[in-house]
Amino acid sequence: MTTIPESLIEIREHNEPDYMPMIDYQSWRVALMNYTADLLPEKINRMQKHTETDEVFVLMKGHCILFLGEGEESVIKVHAVDMELYKLYNVKRGAWHSHTFSEDARVLIVENRDTVVENSPFVELSEDQCKDVVELTKKLWN
Repeated sequence: MTTIPESLIEIREHNEPDYMPMIDYQSWRVALMNYTADLLPEKINRMQKHTETDEVFVLMKGHCILFLGEGEESVIKVHAVDMELYKLYNVKRGAWHSHTFSEDARVLIVENRDTVVENSPFVELSEDQCKDVVELTKKLWN
């Protein structure tokens, strides 16, 4: 079998837990995210937002719930979306969000390449909001 030069094609895979940027090109990045125990519903105690870009999620396998938080400086109300396979979910710039995965889940993520900690702050959830995350998960997955 001949080797195709990487100047023609990049082939990447990610089979370990958590998030991994896979391909960057000019202003965009494609990443994969797999199950990680850090994002079990009972462990979710904060949400993140991106102040400069939207972020697109595509469920490719398993189950994933996107949690979305209303509010500007803090989360006022928590919502949950049970993702469907192969649909595109565009989390808007400035929207607080987090997610939980089934153990077999694989999620494709597309975002700006310059999405970094400096423009992606976190906010802590209240004890009641943490309970909401657990309850929303139970409603959607039980």
